[in-house]
Amino acid sequence: MASDLKEISRRVFEEVWNDKKVDVANELMTGDYVHHDPQSIIPAGIDGYKKFVSYYLNAFPNLRFTIEDEISEGDMVVTRWSATGTHQGDLNEIPRTGKTFSVTGITMARVVNGRVVESWSTWDALGLMQQLGHTVGVTTRAA
Repeated sequence: MASDLKEISRRVFEEVWNDKKVDVANELMTGDYVHHDPQSIIPAGIDGYKKFVSYYLNAFPNLRFTIEDEISEGDMVVTRWSATGTHQGDLNEIPRTGKTFSVTGITMARVVNGRVVESWSTWDALGLMQQLGHTVGVTTRAA
């Protein structure tokens, strides 16, 4: 069971984000999926999550996640990750800068019947803004 949870989490990072197959989220998450992220305003539901992913992939087309560690217990999987990319599209009111970035974060996901129903993420949004040369307004809106 623990390896199954890790595989589901790994697929979110590898397939949905790194391979840019946003629709794979339909297989991995429930329709009423809820994403908790204090740095981002994300509409509830799988469509909200897919908009969130597309928003960041538009701003950072070469965005790449690396899974550093994964731990699972019960119905929860925790993934410590790093992400790199180049700012090639608008991010809120921040026009494309062409600057590269590297941030770290942790995502904890609850999996029921092989699908993610809810997750909590915390990541270095301030570090991202600083690397882009912008420190005002670190909250992002993917709606």
